[in-house]
Amino acid sequence: MNTTAPSLTPTTRALAWCLHLLIVALLVLAAGRAVADSEPHAAMTVVVAAACAVAYSAGPALPRIRRSPRAAAVWLAAVGACWLALLALSADAVWVAFPLFFLQLHLLPRRAGLAAVATTTLAAITGFAAHQGSFSLAMAIGPALGAAVAVAVVWGYQALFRESEQRRRLIVELTATRVDLARAQHTAGVLAERERLAREIHDTLAQGLSSIQLLLRAAERALPGTEESPAARYVDQARQAAVDNLAEARRFVAALTPPALEDSTLAGALERLCATTSARHPVTARFHLTGGPLPLPTAHEVALLRVAQSALANTVRHAGATRVEVTLSHLGDHVALDVVDDGTGFDPGRVPAADPGSGGFGLAAMSARMHALGGSLTVESAPGRGTALAAQLPLPAPADTEIEDHR
Repeated sequence: MNTTAPSLTPTTRALAWCLHLLIVALLVLAAGRAVADSEPHAAMTVVVAAACAVAYSAGPALPRIRRSPRAAAVWLAAVGACWLALLALSADAVWVAFPLFFLQLHLLPRRAGLAAVATTTLAAITGFAAHQGSFSLAMAIGPALGAAVAVAVVWGYQALFRESEQRRRLIVELTATRVDLARAQHTAGVLAERERLAREIHDTLAQGLSSIQLLLRAAERALPGTEESPAARYVDQARQAAVDNLAEARRFVAALTPPALEDSTLAGALERLCATTSARHPVTARFHLTGGPLPLPTAHEVALLRVAQSALANTVRHAGATRVEVTLSHLGDHVALDVVDDGTGFDPGRVPAADPGSGGFGLAAMSARMHALGGSLTVESAPGRGTALAAQLPLPAPADTEIEDHR
């Protein structure tokens, strides 16, 4: 009977009912034999068997016995006392010891259960020998063998149950991990596609419209005649259309930038990234800003933010670091991002090839981002000496910055 389980499966419920029926059947057998054989204490045997059945029925009926080990021990003591009284009246009560073994082993701690089983076995042997008026080894073999079988069955069942629970927890954790991984992959895919579209619009459409605008302005200045001439008006209208479409393209690029950069500067996004990393992982991440902040093209901000995210992710996953310093430096004609940790370090010459399914957190992916914008990425590390990652991007010329108008 699984009285301590929070919920019974169909199999354990069937086993519990079988145990109930076995105890009731054995009590009825003891009372019926006493009446059929016209034993001197037949009436008392029936009364004690009925009392034992009532005491036993309290176990499945009272929720407290299912939840409290102390209440279960008191209940077992009451059932055992009734059984001892019945054993004193009828030798047939010795058979009730077998289902009692299962109850004691299941409801009591391991040592207490073994002690209760040993006590019950000794009582069964003593009671049966008293009724027979003599003792022989055969009288001890039956109860002892029954106790051994009960111990083997219950302990084997408990081992299987623990293994089943462990597998169930592993399956639940695996399912949750797969859901989280799928959600993370979906989010990463959406962000990557947004970034790709923003880069494509910036590198093709916006740049093309900027060039058209500059060419039309130059053509407007080179046109002979007055500004009221039809050609000048047409060129001015074409330049204004290019300006309007360029503004629309910039709005598209701004809408597709990473959420961390929305309504924020790159420095603010990096500071929040360090704070989030420190809050979620056992590592202290600090952000430093050097030099006067300058406006950067959106592509530059996105690339530097992604490199910082990738570097911190690698630090958390692989470095075993306790501190990491993130520094954004504006150095005249270029901008630099440095990520330095005190982790275990590694040999940069033995870095495995990039995994296409890794989500872009590898050094190869970070280096590709920098080189795509004319920058560079260097990594200095050694086993046991931490890691220092430096990313640099050239700043666009002032005229190009005006054309970008990235924010």
